[in-house]
Amino acid sequence: MQAHHQAFDTPLEVEAIDGEVAITGPDGLCASLTQEAAIASAKRLLEAAGQASEGETYQKPLG
Repeated sequence: MQAHHQAFDTPLEVEAIDGEVAITGPDGLCASLTQEAAIASAKRLLEAAGQASEGETYQKPLG
């Protein structure tokens, strides 16, 4: 796992291209997801953002 870096304050750019969801962001961030993966990721992002605004710091382990 990579070391934690300063959080970005720039929102991601998201675009539907050829049936996939393309995500780009600061510092060279880029990814392409299927529709299903994008929907699941969006739900997780909203949940984590809500927890961050409540001051929670626990992060579920990946995997």
